[in-house]
Amino acid sequence: MGNSFLYRMPSGIAGDVSRKSHSTIEAHQTGVGFAGFGLFGKFDATGKIVPLGAGDTAESIYGLIVRSYPTQSATNALGVTVPSAGFNDVLRRGYMTVKCNAGTAKAGGKVYTRITAGTDVKPLGGIEAVADGENTIEVNAIFMHAADASGNVEISYNI
Repeated sequence: MGNSFLYRMPSGIAGDVSRKSHSTIEAHQTGVGFAGFGLFGKFDATGKIVPLGAGDTAESIYGLIVRSYPTQSATNALGVTVPSAGFNDVLRRGYMTVKCNAGTAKAGGKVYTRITAGTDVKPLGGIEAVADGENTIEVNAIFMHAADASGNVEISYNI
């Protein structure tokens, strides 16, 4: 056995609902373009949940894409599992493990999401702990603790 945790257990997997009994989750049809699970999305004109974009506000956000298990999703070039178009669960309220893509998450800290200038490392709808000018917006969420070594951290959204 070569597995041991020397300092801290991992916080979880991005997109996993961490406190299911305290969460509201709905199934919705999703469009293409999500770079992973645990990202914020909005409704488009056709009624599908899609990634955020330029000009979106906190009021545009509908929820977070939930990582389902088992999943029938694809893997992108970075080896990250991405949601396929079709039906996916969306967290409307509750607690989720997400990937913090920028800044240092801390308990009670503000949560920002990227709406423009998305990259593989900082995808649209991705979670950040620091504002990036017009590229991010603050959302109704807080960090519950510091991120683990992989950047995974629990957030409280719409609670």
